[in-house]
Amino acid sequence: MSMSARGEAPSGAGGVFEVTDLVPASSGAVEPVFSWTGGGGVVRLGTRTSPLAMVQARAVAARLEELANVRVEVIGIQTAGDRHRGHLGELGGKGAFMREIDRALLTRQVDIAVHCLKDVPGDVPRPDGSVFAAYVERDDTADVMLFPMASKVQCLADLRPGARVGTSAVRRRAQLGQIRPDLRVEYLRGNVNSRLGRLDGGEDFDAIVLARASLARLGIERAGEVLDIIPAVGAGVLAVDCRRADSDIVELVRLVDHKDTRRCVRAERAMLHGLQGHCNSPIAGHARLERDGQLSLRGMVFTRDGSQFVHSHEWSPPDKGGDLGAYVAGDLLRKGARDLIDGIPH
Repeated sequence: MSMSARGEAPSGAGGVFEVTDLVPASSGAVEPVFSWTGGGGVVRLGTRTSPLAMVQARAVAARLEELANVRVEVIGIQTAGDRHRGHLGELGGKGAFMREIDRALLTRQVDIAVHCLKDVPGDVPRPDGSVFAAYVERDDTADVMLFPMASKVQCLADLRPGARVGTSAVRRRAQLGQIRPDLRVEYLRGNVNSRLGRLDGGEDFDAIVLARASLARLGIERAGEVLDIIPAVGAGVLAVDCRRADSDIVELVRLVDHKDTRRCVRAERAMLHGLQGHCNSPIAGHARLERDGQLSLRGMVFTRDGSQFVHSHEWSPPDKGGDLGAYVAGDLLRKGARDLIDGIPH
Protein backbone atom coordinates (compact mmCIF):
# COMPACT_ATOMS: atom_id res chain seq x y z
CA MET A 1 0.00 0.00 0.00
CA SER A 2 1.36 3.44 -0.86
CA MET A 3 2.23 6.05 1.70
CA SER A 4 -0.46 8.35 0.37
CA ALA A 5 -3.10 5.64 0.53
CA ARG A 6 -2.59 5.28 4.27
CA GLY A 7 -3.64 8.87 4.75
CA GLU A 8 -0.75 9.49 7.13
CA ALA A 9 1.18 12.71 7.21
CA PRO A 10 4.88 11.88 7.50
CA SER A 11 6.84 14.22 9.72
CA GLY A 12 10.44 15.38 9.62
CA ALA A 13 10.83 16.13 5.91
CA GLY A 14 11.11 19.82 6.70
CA GLY A 15 14.54 19.14 8.19
CA VAL A 16 16.07 18.14 4.88
CA PHE A 17 18.70 20.79 4.39
CA GLU A 18 20.50 19.89 1.18
CA VAL A 19 17.61 19.40 -1.23
CA THR A 20 16.05 22.82 -1.55
CA ASP A 21 13.46 24.31 -3.82
CA LEU A 22 14.81 26.26 -6.73
CA VAL A 23 14.86 30.01 -6.55
CA PRO A 24 11.70 30.84 -8.53
CA ALA A 25 12.02 32.41 -11.93
CA SER A 26 10.56 35.86 -12.40
CA SER A 27 6.83 35.90 -13.12
CA GLY A 28 6.00 35.14 -16.71
CA ALA A 29 9.53 34.23 -17.69
CA VAL A 30 9.79 31.54 -20.34
CA GLU A 31 13.28 30.60 -19.24
CA PRO A 32 15.98 32.08 -17.00
CA VAL A 33 17.94 35.00 -18.42
CA PHE A 34 21.64 35.03 -17.69
CA SER A 35 23.04 38.49 -17.06
CA TRP A 36 26.13 37.89 -14.91
CA THR A 37 29.10 40.14 -15.66
CA GLY A 38 31.52 39.12 -12.89
CA GLY A 39 34.82 37.32 -13.38
CA GLY A 40 35.49 39.02 -16.70
CA GLY A 41 32.49 37.29 -18.21
CA VAL A 42 33.85 33.82 -17.42
CA VAL A 43 32.05 31.46 -15.05
CA ARG A 44 34.55 29.42 -13.02
CA LEU A 45 33.46 25.83 -12.37
CA GLY A 46 35.27 23.92 -9.63
CA THR A 47 35.62 20.15 -9.52
CA ARG A 48 37.87 17.36 -8.33
CA THR A 49 40.95 16.59 -10.40
CA SER A 50 40.25 12.93 -11.14
CA PRO A 51 39.77 12.06 -14.84
CA LEU A 52 36.13 11.14 -14.21
CA ALA A 53 35.39 14.36 -12.31
CA MET A 54 36.98 16.47 -15.06
CA VAL A 55 34.98 14.69 -17.79
CA GLN A 56 31.75 15.22 -15.84
CA ALA A 57 32.52 18.89 -15.18
CA ARG A 58 33.39 19.57 -18.81
CA ALA A 59 30.09 18.03 -19.88
CA VAL A 60 28.20 20.37 -17.55
CA ALA A 61 30.29 23.32 -18.74
CA ALA A 62 29.58 22.51 -22.38
CA ARG A 63 25.86 22.26 -21.68
CA LEU A 64 25.82 25.64 -19.94
CA GLU A 65 27.73 27.22 -22.82
CA GLU A 66 25.25 25.68 -25.24
CA LEU A 67 22.23 27.08 -23.38
CA ALA A 68 23.51 30.54 -22.48
CA ASN A 69 25.84 33.21 -23.82
CA VAL A 70 28.59 32.42 -21.36
CA ARG A 71 32.05 30.94 -21.22
CA VAL A 72 32.76 28.37 -18.50
CA GLU A 73 36.26 27.63 -17.26
CA VAL A 74 36.75 24.29 -15.50
CA ILE A 75 39.12 24.53 -12.52
CA GLY A 76 40.47 21.35 -10.96
CA ILE A 77 40.76 21.34 -7.17
CA GLN A 78 42.63 18.52 -5.45
CA THR A 79 40.77 17.40 -2.34
CA ALA A 80 41.86 15.62 0.83
CA GLY A 81 39.98 12.55 -0.36
CA ASP A 82 42.00 12.50 -3.58
CA ARG A 83 45.33 12.88 -1.77
CA HIS A 84 44.60 10.27 0.89
CA ARG A 85 45.40 6.67 -0.04
CA GLY A 86 43.87 4.99 3.00
CA HIS A 87 40.28 4.37 4.09
CA LEU A 88 38.01 7.41 3.68
CA GLY A 89 36.69 6.84 7.20
CA GLU A 90 40.05 8.12 8.45
CA LEU A 91 39.12 11.53 7.00
CA GLY A 92 35.51 11.50 8.14
CA GLY A 93 33.99 9.85 5.08
CA LYS A 94 33.01 11.04 1.62
CA GLY A 95 32.90 14.67 2.74
CA ALA A 96 36.67 14.58 2.23
CA PHE A 97 35.95 14.94 -1.50
CA MET A 98 34.11 18.23 -0.97
CA ARG A 99 35.70 20.42 1.72
CA GLU A 100 38.26 22.20 -0.44
CA ILE A 101 35.70 22.70 -3.21
CA ASP A 102 33.15 24.11 -0.74
CA ARG A 103 35.80 26.48 0.56
CA ALA A 104 36.70 27.62 -2.95
CA LEU A 105 33.03 28.31 -3.69
CA LEU A 106 32.34 30.25 -0.49
CA THR A 107 35.54 32.32 -0.85
CA ARG A 108 34.63 33.12 -4.47
CA GLN A 109 37.58 31.33 -6.03
CA VAL A 110 35.00 29.53 -8.16
CA ASP A 111 31.40 30.44 -9.04
CA ILE A 112 29.85 26.99 -9.30
CA ALA A 113 30.89 23.45 -8.42
CA VAL A 114 29.94 20.00 -9.68
CA HIS A 115 29.68 17.01 -7.33
CA CYS A 116 28.65 13.39 -7.71
CA LEU A 117 25.59 13.43 -5.50
CA LYS A 118 26.33 9.98 -4.10
CA ASP A 119 29.48 11.49 -2.53
CA VAL A 120 27.53 14.18 -0.65
CA PRO A 121 27.11 13.06 3.00
CA GLY A 122 23.57 12.84 4.33
CA ASP A 123 24.46 13.54 7.97
CA VAL A 124 26.43 16.77 7.51
CA PRO A 125 24.65 20.08 6.76
CA ARG A 126 25.72 21.84 3.59
CA PRO A 127 27.55 25.15 4.11
CA ASP A 128 25.38 28.15 4.84
CA GLY A 129 24.78 30.19 1.71
CA SER A 130 25.22 27.36 -0.80
CA VAL A 131 22.46 25.74 -2.82
CA PHE A 132 22.23 22.85 -5.24
CA ALA A 133 20.54 24.84 -7.99
CA ALA A 134 20.57 21.96 -10.46
CA TYR A 135 20.48 18.20 -10.57
CA VAL A 136 21.54 17.12 -14.05
CA GLU A 137 19.36 14.43 -15.62
CA ARG A 138 20.17 11.13 -13.98
CA ASP A 139 22.42 8.68 -15.80
CA ASP A 140 22.56 4.91 -15.39
CA THR A 141 22.38 3.84 -11.72
CA ALA A 142 23.56 0.25 -12.21
CA ASP A 143 26.54 -1.38 -10.51
CA VAL A 144 28.53 -3.66 -12.79
CA MET A 145 30.95 -6.46 -11.89
CA LEU A 146 34.04 -6.61 -14.09
CA PHE A 147 36.53 -9.44 -14.49
CA PRO A 148 40.21 -9.54 -15.59
CA MET A 149 40.63 -9.35 -19.35
CA ALA A 150 42.45 -12.69 -19.33
CA SER A 151 39.94 -14.44 -17.09
CA LYS A 152 37.58 -17.12 -18.34
CA VAL A 153 35.13 -16.16 -15.57
CA GLN A 154 32.56 -13.65 -16.80
CA CYS A 155 29.78 -13.78 -14.20
CA LEU A 156 29.32 -13.61 -10.46
CA ALA A 157 27.92 -17.14 -10.22
CA ASP A 158 31.14 -18.61 -11.67
CA LEU A 159 33.51 -16.99 -9.16
CA ARG A 160 35.14 -19.63 -6.99
CA PRO A 161 34.49 -19.62 -3.22
CA GLY A 162 36.89 -17.20 -1.57
CA ALA A 163 37.40 -15.15 -4.74
CA ARG A 164 38.57 -11.61 -4.09
CA VAL A 165 36.22 -8.82 -5.12
CA GLY A 166 37.26 -5.18 -4.88
CA THR A 167 35.01 -2.22 -4.03
CA SER A 168 35.15 0.83 -1.77
CA ALA A 169 31.39 0.94 -1.11
CA VAL A 170 30.05 -0.57 2.12
CA ARG A 171 26.64 -0.73 0.40
CA ARG A 172 28.02 -3.00 -2.32
CA ARG A 173 29.93 -5.10 0.22
CA ALA A 174 26.76 -5.74 2.23
CA GLN A 175 24.65 -6.69 -0.78
CA LEU A 176 27.36 -8.95 -2.20
CA GLY A 177 27.45 -10.58 1.23
CA GLN A 178 23.78 -11.39 0.82
CA ILE A 179 24.24 -12.92 -2.62
CA ARG A 180 27.63 -14.64 -2.15
CA PRO A 181 28.72 -14.72 1.49
CA ASP A 182 31.61 -16.99 0.50
CA LEU A 183 33.45 -14.22 -1.38
CA ARG A 184 36.26 -12.09 0.05
CA VAL A 185 35.13 -8.52 -0.54
CA GLU A 186 38.13 -6.24 -0.07
CA TYR A 187 38.56 -2.48 0.07
CA LEU A 188 39.56 -0.89 -3.23
CA ARG A 189 40.00 2.82 -3.90
CA GLY A 190 41.48 4.85 -6.73
CA ASN A 191 40.30 6.25 -10.03
CA VAL A 192 38.60 4.02 -12.57
CA ASN A 193 41.69 3.38 -14.68
CA SER A 194 43.86 2.48 -11.70
CA ARG A 195 41.22 0.03 -10.45
CA LEU A 196 41.00 -1.58 -13.88
CA GLY A 197 44.78 -1.79 -13.97
CA ARG A 198 44.90 -3.66 -10.68
CA LEU A 199 42.13 -5.96 -11.87
CA ASP A 200 43.85 -6.81 -15.14
CA GLY A 201 47.16 -7.33 -13.35
CA GLY A 202 45.61 -10.57 -12.17
CA GLU A 203 47.25 -10.58 -8.73
CA ASP A 204 44.98 -8.48 -6.52
CA PHE A 205 41.39 -9.22 -7.51
CA ASP A 206 39.24 -11.78 -9.28
CA ALA A 207 36.57 -9.13 -9.92
CA ILE A 208 35.77 -5.54 -9.06
CA VAL A 209 32.52 -3.58 -8.92
CA LEU A 210 32.13 -0.13 -10.50
CA ALA A 211 29.30 2.22 -11.41
CA ARG A 212 28.34 1.59 -15.01
CA ALA A 213 27.78 5.34 -15.47
CA SER A 214 31.44 6.06 -14.69
CA LEU A 215 32.56 3.71 -17.44
CA ALA A 216 30.17 5.30 -19.93
CA ARG A 217 31.24 8.84 -19.03
CA LEU A 218 34.89 7.89 -19.58
CA GLY A 219 34.08 6.15 -22.86
CA ILE A 220 35.28 2.78 -21.56
CA GLU A 221 33.57 -0.17 -23.25
CA ARG A 222 34.02 -3.34 -21.30
CA ALA A 223 31.96 -6.49 -20.82
CA GLY A 224 30.63 -7.11 -17.33
CA GLU A 225 27.66 -8.34 -15.35
CA VAL A 226 25.07 -5.87 -14.11
CA LEU A 227 24.32 -6.68 -10.47
CA ASP A 228 20.80 -6.93 -9.11
CA ILE A 229 21.41 -4.66 -6.12
CA ILE A 230 19.92 -1.37 -4.95
CA PRO A 231 21.98 1.70 -5.94
CA ALA A 232 23.49 4.32 -3.70
CA VAL A 233 21.42 7.35 -2.78
CA GLY A 234 22.09 9.90 -5.54
CA ALA A 235 23.64 7.35 -7.90
CA GLY A 236 24.08 8.65 -11.45
CA VAL A 237 23.26 12.26 -10.52
CA LEU A 238 25.54 15.29 -10.86
CA ALA A 239 24.66 18.15 -8.50
CA VAL A 240 25.61 21.72 -9.40
CA ASP A 241 26.33 23.91 -6.39
CA CYS A 242 26.48 27.69 -6.22
CA ARG A 243 26.11 30.59 -3.80
CA ARG A 244 22.46 31.23 -3.03
CA ALA A 245 22.96 35.01 -3.00
CA ASP A 246 24.22 35.02 -6.61
CA SER A 247 20.76 35.02 -8.16
CA ASP A 248 22.08 35.41 -11.70
CA ILE A 249 24.35 32.38 -11.31
CA VAL A 250 21.49 30.43 -9.77
CA GLU A 251 19.35 31.24 -12.81
CA LEU A 252 22.14 30.14 -15.14
CA VAL A 253 22.58 26.84 -13.33
CA ARG A 254 18.82 26.25 -13.34
CA LEU A 255 19.06 25.77 -17.09
CA VAL A 256 20.53 22.29 -16.58
CA ASP A 257 18.17 21.24 -13.77
CA HIS A 258 16.03 18.18 -14.53
CA LYS A 259 12.65 18.22 -12.83
CA ASP A 260 12.09 14.47 -12.55
CA THR A 261 15.63 13.89 -11.29
CA ARG A 262 15.08 16.55 -8.62
CA ARG A 263 11.90 14.79 -7.51
CA CYS A 264 13.76 11.51 -7.11
CA VAL A 265 16.70 13.15 -5.38
CA ARG A 266 14.41 14.87 -2.89
CA ALA A 267 12.97 11.51 -1.84
CA GLU A 268 16.31 9.71 -1.61
CA ARG A 269 18.09 12.47 0.30
CA ALA A 270 15.16 12.94 2.70
CA MET A 271 15.40 9.24 3.51
CA LEU A 272 19.17 9.42 3.99
CA HIS A 273 18.87 12.48 6.23
CA GLY A 274 16.17 10.82 8.31
CA LEU A 275 18.33 7.76 8.89
CA GLN A 276 21.32 9.84 10.03
CA GLY A 277 23.79 7.21 8.90
CA HIS A 278 27.55 7.69 8.90
CA CYS A 279 30.25 7.00 6.32
CA ASN A 280 30.40 3.29 7.24
CA SER A 281 26.62 2.76 7.12
CA PRO A 282 25.51 0.36 4.36
CA ILE A 283 22.45 2.31 3.16
CA ALA A 284 20.87 1.91 -0.27
CA GLY A 285 18.05 3.98 -1.73
CA HIS A 286 16.51 4.43 -5.15
CA ALA A 287 13.56 6.56 -6.21
CA ARG A 288 11.95 6.50 -9.64
CA LEU A 289 8.83 7.70 -11.38
CA GLU A 290 6.62 4.75 -12.24
CA ARG A 291 4.49 4.38 -15.37
CA ASP A 292 1.37 5.40 -13.45
CA GLY A 293 3.01 8.72 -12.52
CA GLN A 294 3.62 7.80 -8.89
CA LEU A 295 7.01 8.29 -7.26
CA SER A 296 8.36 5.12 -5.67
CA LEU A 297 11.22 4.80 -3.20
CA ARG A 298 13.01 1.64 -2.08
CA GLY A 299 15.30 1.87 0.92
CA MET A 300 17.48 -0.70 2.66
CA VAL A 301 19.85 -0.66 5.63
CA PHE A 302 22.26 -3.54 6.23
CA THR A 303 24.80 -4.86 8.66
CA ARG A 304 28.32 -4.71 7.31
CA ASP A 305 28.26 -8.28 5.99
CA GLY A 306 24.67 -8.10 4.76
CA SER A 307 23.53 -10.92 7.04
CA GLN A 308 20.85 -8.67 8.55
CA PHE A 309 18.86 -5.94 6.84
CA VAL A 310 15.63 -3.97 6.85
CA HIS A 311 13.70 -2.95 3.74
CA SER A 312 10.95 -0.49 2.85
CA HIS A 313 9.22 0.31 -0.44
CA GLU A 314 6.58 3.05 -0.61
CA TRP A 315 4.88 5.37 -3.12
CA SER A 316 3.65 8.95 -3.20
CA PRO A 317 2.54 11.66 -5.64
CA PRO A 318 5.60 12.92 -7.57
CA ASP A 319 5.76 16.28 -5.81
CA LYS A 320 5.77 14.74 -2.32
CA GLY A 321 9.27 13.30 -2.46
CA GLY A 322 10.38 14.90 0.80
CA ASP A 323 7.43 13.38 2.64
CA LEU A 324 8.02 10.04 0.95
CA GLY A 325 11.69 9.97 1.96
CA ALA A 326 10.85 10.89 5.55
CA TYR A 327 8.20 8.18 5.68
CA VAL A 328 10.51 5.48 4.32
CA ALA A 329 13.22 6.53 6.79
CA GLY A 330 10.70 6.28 9.62
CA ASP A 331 9.55 2.88 8.40
CA LEU A 332 13.13 1.60 8.29
CA LEU A 333 13.79 2.95 11.78
CA ARG A 334 10.66 1.27 13.09
CA LYS A 335 11.96 -2.00 11.63
CA GLY A 336 15.31 -1.71 13.42
CA ALA A 337 17.56 0.38 11.16
CA ARG A 338 18.90 2.40 14.10
CA ASP A 339 20.35 -0.69 15.75
CA LEU A 340 21.97 -1.77 12.49
CA ILE A 341 23.51 1.67 11.93
CA ASP A 342 24.69 2.13 15.52
CA GLY A 343 26.16 -1.37 15.55
CA ILE A 344 28.79 -0.42 12.93
CA PRO A 345 31.88 1.46 14.25
CA HIS A 346 32.81 4.78 12.67
